[in-house]
Amino acid sequence: MSNIEQAWYTNKKWIWVFLPFTLLFWLISALRRWRYKDHKLASADCSLPVIVVGNITVGGTGKTPFVIFLVELLKKHGYSPAIVSRGYGASKLGPSFPRLVNLISDPSLTGDEPSLLAMRTGCPVVIDANRNVAVKYASQISGVDIIISDDGLQHYKMSRDIEIVLIDGARKFGNGFLLPMGPLRESESRLASVDISVVNSGFIAASDVTSELEYDYRLAATNVIQILTGDKTALSDEHRKVHLVSGIGNPQRFKDTAIKSGLNVISEHWFPDHHNFTKADFDNLKLTSSDDEIVLMTEKDAVKCRKFAQCNWFVLPIDAIISSSLEQVLSDKLRLLTSKTINK
Repeated sequence: MSNIEQAWYTNKKWIWVFLPFTLLFWLISALRRWRYKDHKLASADCSLPVIVVGNITVGGTGKTPFVIFLVELLKKHGYSPAIVSRGYGASKLGPSFPRLVNLISDPSLTGDEPSLLAMRTGCPVVIDANRNVAVKYASQISGVDIIISDDGLQHYKMSRDIEIVLIDGARKFGNGFLLPMGPLRESESRLASVDISVVNSGFIAASDVTSELEYDYRLAATNVIQILTGDKTALSDEHRKVHLVSGIGNPQRFKDTAIKSGLNVISEHWFPDHHNFTKADFDNLKLTSSDDEIVLMTEKDAVKCRKFAQCNWFVLPIDAIISSSLEQVLSDKLRLLTSKTINK
């Protein structure tokens, strides 16, 4: 975590030096929201319903596993979804945008999260910095009848039918200030206008996965997977020493998940969010290749490391565990959305 991020969550006084920039950020954001105040109206470029999964803070809130869950829920309701994403980290070299991401796409050309979403969901993923362009492209893919925007809550120009906001239950809204004084992209009052606010209350032990949850949304890990072979190993059987390597927005959650899973973490190596890993990164870490030690990373990181992975490198897949009450709310929203679509 950078010094400024630490200041956001520990109420450091020196953060007030950014007050003029925060006021400017607020003014620009307010003007943009006013300009696109009707962003929930139907788009002339897309006749399909659009669901946005986003947040009002910077940093990780667990969007990726939630989007994966949402895809499965949509399929259960008879939909054939596509996902659109900015494609952060995708090289500008290569095919023109918008780009369609598939199972064999090079993560350097697509970004890590789109590659992961394509692999985990099997549905079309389209990336473009212009969300409207991505949505229009996705809507023209044969069979697609609904679109999920992975992030893009603040892309006001993009129309949407349902807004879902994820909130980090541990960090919440930090000091409550807008960028750059605080972690907020929009003020907390924005939550009053979204359709569903979901609190990610953290990790739940694998043994409790089937239990009824008190909170709306938690994360669970049930096994580790060898990157080269795809072989699964139960967490309960994995007692070797673990080196954590990650380049995600909130690596502390990854560490907490590993420890609460019973893994013996002996070191951690954090890189910037969306870091483009190379073999040299691991050579510099001088990690051992002995049989009693493993390197463990998130799925988002692993998609960029397969070409040079070693036999003792593993990935810790994370699944979203949704309470029955939240699933019911989501299902009700989808049924209402279906009836509106039919009556258009």
